[in-house]
Amino acid sequence: MDLATVWAWTVERYPTRRAVGGPHPMTFAEWDARTARLAHALLGLGVRRGDRVALVLTGGEPAASLHLAAQRLGAVATPLSPRFGVPELAHCLADAAPALVISEPATAENTDAALRDERIRPVAHLDLDDVGRRARDQPDTPPSDPPGPDDVSVMLYTSGTTGRPKGVPRTHRAEHAAAVAHLVQTGGRTGDVALGVMPLFHTMGVRTLLASIVVGGTWVPQARFDAAEAAELIARERVTSLYLVPTMYWSLLRDADPAGLAGVRRLAYAGAPMAPALAKQLVEAVAPEAFVNHFGSTEIYTFTIGPDVAAKPGCAGRAGMFSRVRLVDPSPGASPDAEVAPGDQGQVVVSMASPEAFRGYWLRPDATAKAVRDGWYFTGDLAVADDEGDLWVSGRVDDMINTGGENVYPDEIEAALVCCPEVADVVVVGLPDERWGQAVTAFVVPGPDVTPEEAVAAADAWARRVLPSLRRPKRVIALDAVPRSAVGKTLRRVLVGGDYTALADTAAVPRERALRSDRGSP
Repeated sequence: MDLATVWAWTVERYPTRRAVGGPHPMTFAEWDARTARLAHALLGLGVRRGDRVALVLTGGEPAASLHLAAQRLGAVATPLSPRFGVPELAHCLADAAPALVISEPATAENTDAALRDERIRPVAHLDLDDVGRRARDQPDTPPSDPPGPDDVSVMLYTSGTTGRPKGVPRTHRAEHAAAVAHLVQTGGRTGDVALGVMPLFHTMGVRTLLASIVVGGTWVPQARFDAAEAAELIARERVTSLYLVPTMYWSLLRDADPAGLAGVRRLAYAGAPMAPALAKQLVEAVAPEAFVNHFGSTEIYTFTIGPDVAAKPGCAGRAGMFSRVRLVDPSPGASPDAEVAPGDQGQVVVSMASPEAFRGYWLRPDATAKAVRDGWYFTGDLAVADDEGDLWVSGRVDDMINTGGENVYPDEIEAALVCCPEVADVVVVGLPDERWGQAVTAFVVPGPDVTPEEAVAAADAWARRVLPSLRRPKRVIALDAVPRSAVGKTLRRVLVGGDYTALADTAAVPRERALRSDRGSP
């Protein structure tokens, strides 16, 4: 099914139901008229079916309405992160070759600079408000040439945590299947109220929006995440469903009144592992009816679903309703038939037969050939299956640390260190080392009222208490903040590349002082 039809059917069912919440609410009938006018405005600007429309926008209702307008027109929404620097933005614009670029005051300067790149053909660049003004006098009837299920709906760009972003075109059929899977797998219900804060350049943001439309729910926009504002919206708008990354949940519990979350009935997370300590706090604060770990990607929305985070914190569960998953030999070039023995760590591979799957990277047959082999998508994620057949993600193939000839993965070390009372955040990487090849190194953010020196000493002592020797960091460094992408993915490559300012470092702490801290630590 195409999304223009999905939209029309929902509007027909619930014309007077509130579709958009927040300070400027709209019913489905009102949102239908607005997105139709925007679609005709895009048409008047020369956008045709199949053309890409680059949206360099922060978020909120204007971005969502343009995304839907593109769906109704049969154009390809191409949202780009407002956090991209000029080089990344220029790369994406040159790669996508859009028919139109739309920015806003906060992103206009970088967009203008990126568009001067010699690789980019001349293209119209409009301000968001200008497009809105052009839409006012347009008809509120549907465009006459709607898309088909196999037309491309959206092109998302991967986060680029390990290299230049790659375009991931996704069809209307795949987007609809992913929205339906999301609703079933998270326990979504007709009339749900969802907080729309995840950015629309990320699969989680698109999924929240489309799932809300499919189920006839209310989407409550928040253009930029702010914990206090989010808590206020959740309470005032009576939000029933949250789908966020773990860092956002941490912020809600730390910076906002947890009592405001009491009306939320369904929690889901994705994008990064969740520490068991955070899962426990959320269960205590919210007592949700459903708490789901969604493990997937931009390329194939669902790999596996952990349906009960309260019972098995951190567990990624089993294959989703439209998925088929295997654990195979993580060696480069291994066959999808090379399944590992029960209990052994393997790379997660997912069948490309899933209706949620992409068809390949945009203009990158080399990347497609590397990621897709013999009908299976090689995710780059490592996991182990427990005795019940549920997966536990143990890291990324690219994040593996080879220290002293042994392979170590950061996730399990991070899960231990984040429980240290003096630490607010942590990331573990392997830094080059003459003796070890790579030295396990922990970067920590001090907790409230904890000095950087106290934080590194406490984390170092904690590691010696709770981790076996091979996994103990050889070095602990304090930072102001862990570098992360706009959707909370840890940017380990930034730290490995040396792009950080150390506030304190155990490399500068005499061993005797560290041992004294160890004896006095909890």
